[in-house]
Amino acid sequence: MFAGGTARLLVTNDGEAPLELTVEPWADTYQIQRQQTYVVVTHSPVADGSWCGTLRGDEPFQVVYRPDSVTVWANGQCFHLADRAGHAIDAADWQCPAQNVAS
Repeated sequence: MFAGGTARLLVTNDGEAPLELTVEPWADTYQIQRQQTYVVVTHSPVADGSWCGTLRGDEPFQVVYRPDSVTVWANGQCFHLADRAGHAIDAADWQCPAQNVAS
């Protein structure tokens, strides 16, 4: 059983054009089409669920928005992407403890 923390962030494109999503620090880039939502999931291996890479230990994500793109800094040990129904968008094995994001 996974003893760390799990955090989810929904990123929705309400615009008229595709939105570029970059997940850092991995520099992975995706295109979110109009009216689509991606779920960015990250995991902290620390038992208390704290997050490395932030100014405070309770911040699993940092987000930078620009008109045609958004950058999400996932401050866990790994990340994976899915749609709102939990279907994998990026099936790469990031050695995340759980791939089920629908909850």
